[in-house]
Amino acid sequence: MEQLLEYLPSVLTWSNFLVLVCGSVGGLFFGAMPGLSPTMAVALLVPFTFYMPPVPSLLLLGAVYTSAVAGGSISAILLSIPGAPASIATLLDGYPMAKQGRAQEALYTTFFSSLIGGVVGALALIFLTPPMSEFAMRFGPSELFWTTVFGITVIAGLSSGAMLKGLFGGALGLLLGCIGESNVTGEGRFIFHEMLTAGIAIVPALIGLFAVPQVVEMMEDSHVVFEKLKVQIKGGLLRKVIKNHVKYLRTLTLGSILGTIIGVIPGAGAQVAGLMAYDQVKKMDKNPERFGTGDPEGVCASECANNATVAPACIPLLTLSIPGSPTAAVLLGGLLIQGLLPGPELFTKNADITYPFIIGMFIAQFFMFGFGILASRYTHVVSNVPNYMMFGIVMILCVFGSYCVQNSFADVLIMFCLGALMLLFKKLGIPSAPIVLGIILGPLAEENFLRGRLIANTDVGMWQYFFSGVLNQTLISLCLLSLIYAVCSEIRFARRAKARLAVRKKETTHA
Repeated sequence: MEQLLEYLPSVLTWSNFLVLVCGSVGGLFFGAMPGLSPTMAVALLVPFTFYMPPVPSLLLLGAVYTSAVAGGSISAILLSIPGAPASIATLLDGYPMAKQGRAQEALYTTFFSSLIGGVVGALALIFLTPPMSEFAMRFGPSELFWTTVFGITVIAGLSSGAMLKGLFGGALGLLLGCIGESNVTGEGRFIFHEMLTAGIAIVPALIGLFAVPQVVEMMEDSHVVFEKLKVQIKGGLLRKVIKNHVKYLRTLTLGSILGTIIGVIPGAGAQVAGLMAYDQVKKMDKNPERFGTGDPEGVCASECANNATVAPACIPLLTLSIPGSPTAAVLLGGLLIQGLLPGPELFTKNADITYPFIIGMFIAQFFMFGFGILASRYTHVVSNVPNYMMFGIVMILCVFGSYCVQNSFADVLIMFCLGALMLLFKKLGIPSAPIVLGIILGPLAEENFLRGRLIANTDVGMWQYFFSGVLNQTLISLCLLSLIYAVCSEIRFARRAKARLAVRKKETTHA
């Protein structure tokens, strides 16, 4: 703690302060653009840090990373298009709130929840780096496999009242995630066209499944204002949102803890944290039916968790050279460019660089909140744009976002194909979130299973490797509990729906 206070003045110089401001504003802009993920935002800025001193360069990358994760919720709430995979769960309640005229409230909830989750994650980076790194090292292929399976069980809870449709969507997502060449064996699967050789990238899939159906809806109503979002600018709304968060203490605690733990585990990512937190909060609630209808607590759970992953993802990076997320892997490149090698020397020999970076990650959370709140006041600009203009703008962003991931026109074609498929599924009542979750988690589960199988076959055998050990057994228990709870919730939901239908029939008969 003394070292942090010692290096605090170096972060608060005018030049470094300006870098944090620019990084925070730029991160919000990048995050809000569909297709420009936090990973891409940081990657695009790395070349600009070649000739910058180490401290400002790392402060810039850290601030952009922090704000881009939160910024993805802006387009998710206003346009029903997640700016990044981390915002998938935010969309489930955020967009319905916007359609009810509560876009500003949804955005205020987003940024305040992001602040709390981000601060908890930053404090974990400051105080828990050594023990958390040791904990992350205990996760081998078998533990990572069960972690992703636990994430997959979330699919069952994402579709209250339509579990079978949700499971079908999740299974299809897992199948789509298997397309392409395996990273472990090099074998090709389901490659019936050369453009599928590299598989289906997450960003084109995300844009196709969420954005294309939304654009078609805009085209159908091209004569009206986009979704007729009536943005209500209310005085004292921020105070109300902050007061509401006192009621969400359990949600904030669960989201922060889940996000911190998942952030430390290499490979899991903010999208897994957001969906897991949303699912668990929904399962623990006495009235889970309210989630997905425009409840601020759903936005709170998602945003608190996905921003809590940001700083903890740097814990294994700084200590063990193991990035906790794809964006942290790009940050590793930023460290190496400056001649910094992760490990104990970062906290001794290069402490004058490392500690300002850690402090900057903490301060950046407040800049993200401040600029996010300012941006939220201008939601009416987006909501008042006519549909005939909006669908053109959004389609350009969709094509640009899909193309620039791998500079491949094949990704644009994949985006349109998935969009057409999702249009059909919307008519059938099959949700898009389980499909996206399957695409994200399927390759992670498969890759870790194959690696675990290779290790198991040369050592203790499959059963012993995957089913023994406290961590494995704990994760397996969580998977089973999650599935059982989802089934029970579905039965309870069906009974309540049946009871409501009986009441309506009785009222109709009396009338």
